[in-house]
Amino acid sequence: MKILTVIGARPQFIKASVVSRAIQQADGMEEVILHTGQHFDTNMSDIFFNQLNIPRPDIQLDIHGGSHGEMTGRMLAEIEQALLAHKPDRVLVYGDTNSTLAGALAAAKLHIPVAHVEAGLRSFNMQMPEEINRILTDQISDLLFCPTDAAVKNLNNEGFAHKPVHVLQVGDVMQDSALLFAEQATAPSGDVPKGFILATLHRAENTDSPERLAAIVAAMNEVHATLAPVVLPLHPRTRKLIVQQGLELNVHLIDPVGYFEMVWLLDHCELVLTDSGGVQKEAFFFGKACVTLRDQTEWVELIQVGANELVGADQGKIINAATRNLGRKVQDTQQLYGGGKAAERIVSVLVKAST
Repeated sequence: MKILTVIGARPQFIKASVVSRAIQQADGMEEVILHTGQHFDTNMSDIFFNQLNIPRPDIQLDIHGGSHGEMTGRMLAEIEQALLAHKPDRVLVYGDTNSTLAGALAAAKLHIPVAHVEAGLRSFNMQMPEEINRILTDQISDLLFCPTDAAVKNLNNEGFAHKPVHVLQVGDVMQDSALLFAEQATAPSGDVPKGFILATLHRAENTDSPERLAAIVAAMNEVHATLAPVVLPLHPRTRKLIVQQGLELNVHLIDPVGYFEMVWLLDHCELVLTDSGGVQKEAFFFGKACVTLRDQTEWVELIQVGANELVGADQGKIINAATRNLGRKVQDTQQLYGGGKAAERIVSVLVKAST
């Protein structure tokens, strides 16, 4: 069985690393990896392949920049050509990026079955490009690998129980990665202050809104000055927008880090402030409370068990939540994300689907 895997963004490299490893260990399976180039600088892309021991991409498209429509359209055209050349039995996509949707749509147009890892996630915010990508990708997939019970429920509510598809709760491949690579974690270069808060800031709903960006920057500055050092690996795009808005960010800035450095930061921090979907879960994997700088989250179970708190871009709420949660430990008493066996389950299903 030949699988063509489409990846393009940093979180997808992490997810693919454990599934590709499981595919390599399965009999009769061949994987072709296509990297769209959506994340293109060395720290955001190449370093992940090196660290995670993912086979180098067989196909490198180098498509990045431009509007959502332009990027997705260019990807769609070039992925279609790759599918025609390689003739895979199935296309495997991850998450909710433009690369995800382009890969799924190109396959569906050529009547190639699509498997979607992280199916069924919903933030119920149609202003998010990611939400549109998730919904459309699920609609054209026949194997829907859900990370949580909530994701299965979302798909059932949308009528998937009555469609000729397979909706499967397999657990979350991000937990597989966290458990597998935790022992290889390394500190980022340079000094990192003790007792720090780890922050990330990159989502368009925050960075593209001058009001939201200003409020988050002000909150981080105050938390850093009065509560605990804030360590922020800053995405190049976010850095550019902060400068354009004339904002002053007075926290401990570091360059974007590889996965092993991020794992080290998660393991050693006292709290996580983030607008990332993946980092919300990773905080939980390492027993850290999380304050999420968004109005909704697809990881509703983390809210339900009290591990995560939504504060949007409200400066006061961010500061108060950070104060309340600093140093608080959380425990995974319910094995919310499958206990690190998701990749194994996914490949087992893929093997059965090929027979």
